[in-house]
Amino acid sequence: MKELSWSDPEIRRELANLKAAKPFVYGLTNYVAANLSANVLLAVGAGPAIGSALDWPSVFGAHAGAVWINAASLLADTPESLRTAARAAHEHGVPWVLDPVAVGAGAPEYDAAIKGLLEFRPAAIRGNASELVALAGGAGGGQGVETTLTSEAALPFLQSLASELGTIAAVSGPVDYVTDGRETVSVSGGDVRLTQVTGAGCSLGALTAGLLAKATDPLHAVVAAHAAYSAAAERASRARGTASFAIAFLDELSLLEV
Repeated sequence: MKELSWSDPEIRRELANLKAAKPFVYGLTNYVAANLSANVLLAVGAGPAIGSALDWPSVFGAHAGAVWINAASLLADTPESLRTAARAAHEHGVPWVLDPVAVGAGAPEYDAAIKGLLEFRPAAIRGNASELVALAGGAGGGQGVETTLTSEAALPFLQSLASELGTIAAVSGPVDYVTDGRETVSVSGGDVRLTQVTGAGCSLGALTAGLLAKATDPLHAVVAAHAAYSAAAERASRARGTASFAIAFLDELSLLEV
């Protein structure tokens, strides 16, 4: 297994591609995470639009540089809106990212709706350990949106999911893992306060989509999202509390050198 970080040039190159292209990135996400997700994308130079207004899922899904779908957008969006956006992206060759928030937490109707999106072949899937184990058919055992499993425990499920779907799967934890089913990369670092900022994990899905929009190497693009998060969080560690940490994190993300 290879370990990569923000210091590796092939990882920085992916953010350089994003900054040069300034892609339009369309997302369906929950209202709790929408503001931070948009600000994360703006911090690195992408242009976000969020929501399922009228025909946005079909039009923006087809013509964005990339799309991300956060499962908890079902708080306000319909299952058909999610399917429309995923289908439009798939049919038009737009890379899209699935974040299966709370899959495996004991809501079977919800789980079925999210698992049904896999037919549209996401370019990447990212989430916590319980979510990804459940998505791969295991016993995730999540408690609401929180994991009860370690990222290491999810690794074989992650590799199986990536191989079966031809996607890139990524799990977040004290150590993050990213795999395409053949090569697996670990990303260390970060700050525990990322787990104490509402929407931080969800916003990582948005950044992942942004980096996939103009990726040189899709695996490295997904790794770059995690490495950028880790580097920005570490640099923001001087903050005294969680609120100032959230602001410092966005600042540091916007200041990452490429």
